[in-house]
Amino acid sequence: MRDDDYDRFVTDRLDRLLRYATALTCDKHLAQDIVQDVLLRARQKWARIGAVDAPYLYVKRMVTNDYLSWRRLRSSRDVSSTHAALDELSPLVADPAVRHAERDAMRARIAVLPRKQRAALVLRYYEDSTDAEIARILGCTEGTVRSHISRALKTLRVNEDVPAEVLR
Repeated sequence: MRDDDYDRFVTDRLDRLLRYATALTCDKHLAQDIVQDVLLRARQKWARIGAVDAPYLYVKRMVTNDYLSWRRLRSSRDVSSTHAALDELSPLVADPAVRHAERDAMRARIAVLPRKQRAALVLRYYEDSTDAEIARILGCTEGTVRSHISRALKTLRVNEDVPAEVLR
């Protein structure tokens, strides 16, 4: 096992893993917990993980599985929507109030989706993953991925006119 390979991996990929986990969980602190837990487990198995073709995809799947795990079920319902947390996720725009309101509303709508639908949406639209990549990460078929995304988008469209406060 090469410590410098693992250290280089963490240095290169930590930001992406945190952004991915934050988009999945809608909670920066929960995302940090998940990524920390996953990286600790990955460190112990780095000789095997570092030898695969795409260690990042392997670790990303670990993050997804940890998020989908029953142990995180209750905490995934809490949605962090403080302005400070939102500011850290993206740069400010000309009128930050509009961007914050849109993000709060979308985060609230995404948070009510079932876990696999939420994961499929985040992988597709935040991570630009293909159906095949999403299927591999979620451990399902490409048809199931398309079904998850279709149902999630339908739910988001139905809830489009419902105020975000009602969805919480």
